[in-house]
Amino acid sequence: MFQTNTLKNTLSKTLLNDEAVRVSIPALIRLNQAASTLPRWPSARIRAQQSGSFLSSFRGRGMEFDEVRPYQEGDDMRSIDWRVTARTGKVHTKLFHEERERPVFLWVDYRAPMFFATRGVFKSVLAAQAAALLAWHALHHNDRVGGLIFSEETHHELKPQRGKHSVLQFIKQLAQMSHQSSQDNKNAAEYALGRLRHLARPGSLLFLISDFRYWNAKTESHLVHIARHSDVVMLCLHDPLESQLPPAGRYRLSNGIRDTMLNTIDSKKVTQYHQRFKKHQAYLQNLAQQHRILLLSASTTDNPLSVLQKGLGLA
Repeated sequence: MFQTNTLKNTLSKTLLNDEAVRVSIPALIRLNQAASTLPRWPSARIRAQQSGSFLSSFRGRGMEFDEVRPYQEGDDMRSIDWRVTARTGKVHTKLFHEERERPVFLWVDYRAPMFFATRGVFKSVLAAQAAALLAWHALHHNDRVGGLIFSEETHHELKPQRGKHSVLQFIKQLAQMSHQSSQDNKNAAEYALGRLRHLARPGSLLFLISDFRYWNAKTESHLVHIARHSDVVMLCLHDPLESQLPPAGRYRLSNGIRDTMLNTIDSKKVTQYHQRFKKHQAYLQNLAQQHRILLLSASTTDNPLSVLQKGLGLA
């Protein structure tokens, strides 16, 4: 948070509110009613808000194998069971039935960069709010909800389950783990996404809520593998300062423990800073386009309910 009078007027008053910098169980429980206004998980093609004209398909609910029978006219050629066909000499096709509910996984990033904001609320708080809205939404539609919350130091996994108790357990973990890590582990996201790859069964719906910093080739590989078999929504969070530096000057910043000086006099460095942000956003958009991932974006000043309503329902 800026600590200089020069930028005092640019700061949101909400940063003075304790709930803007700390995850509160009562605040997340209060989102239950608001979650009922979110649209049903779409089964039709939807437009990714941050990916130009890219269309991302939600595959719908998961499908479970039922039986194999001889091929009949009108059957989907993609469902042919080639092993049985080769063994019997007659074409056979696989039959599937729709699952009664769909596993919904919420992957929430609590690494150190998420505990930051100059306006609105901390990215960690925004992530918890979005995750809670999605968890309540899953409950309203009788879907099983599970999660993986991680930081540099630890992570917590919750197996997908139905019922209000599972949502409350998830919210409790969101609050308990909402403290800034003192360690520096740039492989934390890689490990957490690898765990999600292991936990999420094909046909699941996965929401990844993060600023997506420090991604490497292995992290991307995990994501690509997951996206082949499940629907993935990436909610990318950022603070306005991370996209654009303030006007030329020297500014003192503090995390409450250590101070540092921010120098924005050099216009070349300011431009490079902004270009790095744009490059990162372009990387995520390209990744989403290539692998049928829905990419949404939210600033720390945004209302997470509005972002999800627009992103999932084309409001």
